[in-house]
Amino acid sequence: MDWSAGARDFERSLRSGIEAQHWQTDTSISNWSWGYMEHDDLKSADFLIHQLVDIVSKNGNLLLNVGPRPDGTIPDKVRATLLDMGAWLDRNGEAIYATEPWKIFGEGPTQIQTGFGHDVDTKPYTTSDFRFTRKGNNIYVISLACPEDGTASVHSFGLAGEASGLKIRDVGLLGSPEKVDWLRTTEALNVRLPQGLPASTVLRFD
Repeated sequence: MDWSAGARDFERSLRSGIEAQHWQTDTSISNWSWGYMEHDDLKSADFLIHQLVDIVSKNGNLLLNVGPRPDGTIPDKVRATLLDMGAWLDRNGEAIYATEPWKIFGEGPTQIQTGFGHDVDTKPYTTSDFRFTRKGNNIYVISLACPEDGTASVHSFGLAGEASGLKIRDVGLLGSPEKVDWLRTTEALNVRLPQGLPASTVLRFD
């Protein structure tokens, strides 16, 4: 089928790799409902940010449903989650908006389950899980869990990895003026991160 006139939509589902044609996941901030429920079970901001990052790295976009109360107001917990997501995008949106997938979507041991209803079944990400996007001459590396020792090791950008022919001139940290120390070895690009960073930290490679 020719999808040039539209985009495939995978309800409450994710993809295991980069899709050549743009696609979409639609899901709800609630794990139980598309509408409003008392005592609802809600996805956290971190969970949704991770899901958004994974989707964008694979050439997709996220359509997020929110169920308002009968009077049209947004529940406080939902509002707080949306504001947290907005704050993350305000700091890191350069790695999301108007980007394209890199040659691979990312790296790491955590496996994505596909199929309807499995968007909540992804196990917690590890410090070895990263997702990649690109825009112009910049490549963005998004960590999905902060390394305990403060060093992010991205193996795809080692001198023997997928980016072996890529020249990296500088590594920066989105949303922060701090300089980061980095060293590119055969096995990985190792970046020393400042302390106190949020879990989903974004590196920009120039």
